[in-house]
Amino acid sequence: MRGRLGFLAEVAPLAFTTALTSAGDALISLTGELDLSGTAPLEEEIGRLASEDGISRVVLDLRGLEFMDSTGLRMVALAERKLGAAGRELVLVRGSDSVQRVFAITRMDQHLRFVDDPGSLGGGEAAT
Repeated sequence: MRGRLGFLAEVAPLAFTTALTSAGDALISLTGELDLSGTAPLEEEIGRLASEDGISRVVLDLRGLEFMDSTGLRMVALAERKLGAAGRELVLVRGSDSVQRVFAITRMDQHLRFVDDPGSLGGGEAAT
């Protein structure tokens, strides 16, 4: 893809891994870009976790994201709603300044729970 200054710009597709902790948390670590092209698989994973027994909290780790747009923001808002309806909590691990800016300019940072490190939640060790 060619950037606005004529340089080639690589697009990092969204990738994620999910780890379950001994405390019943699901930690989803995101890398790449959370935009229109990557939301569908993540929405499916959120839906799976919302209906899975033994999950009390879903933690989205945004530290590996390079970019997030309004589609990604919408996905996070819908995930929070879906998980809340299923009796589960959504917690976000703060991402880069550019990712956090999306939450700040929409004031979603005032409505969602953020932490600096998933270890601060006391979620226990990841299950193998």
